[in-house]
Amino acid sequence: MGLSLATTPIDGLVRVDCPSHCDERGAFTRLFCADSLALLLGERRIVQINQSRTCAVGAVRGLHFQHFPHAEMKLVRCTRGRVWDVIVDLRRGSPSFLRWHAEELSAENQRMLVIPEGCAHGFQVLEADSELLYLHTEFYRPEAEGGLRHDDPALAIAWPLEARDLSQRDRQHPFLTPDFIGLAP
Repeated sequence: MGLSLATTPIDGLVRVDCPSHCDERGAFTRLFCADSLALLLGERRIVQINQSRTCAVGAVRGLHFQHFPHAEMKLVRCTRGRVWDVIVDLRRGSPSFLRWHAEELSAENQRMLVIPEGCAHGFQVLEADSELLYLHTEFYRPEAEGGLRHDDPALAIAWPLEARDLSQRDRQHPFLTPDFIGLAP
């Protein structure tokens, strides 16, 4: 019962499908396997695991990232409910620079996204009381945090629902400026 990896239009962003083994007792799903993800992780190691729960349908969290040298690879999955997960490539020189990609993550579809360093991440709740599990390759550093507005016209993200319940911090993130050159290690 291995993990299945699929590429996306964002350079280095990988969708991981995690099949479940179901029988009359219930189900079993492998959520993480270092061997299966070794090529993606390289020398990185998981140093922090976080969980979020978001109550209201339509709520948006993000778009968040950490600046280099504290940029982090994130492995994100929905363990309860459904979310529309969005990644924006902010890496200077990347072939997918300033492009966004979204995937529906749910407890049912068991998908996980492996988000490379230098990408912003956010999501919108599609089902009440949705929970996300995040595996990080870098510790959270408040001084390295950054963010973008979910409604930045330069990104033109097509959120499926009207955005609501944004945090004060997320409402204050800046819009991209015409001279934004991206993040670089």
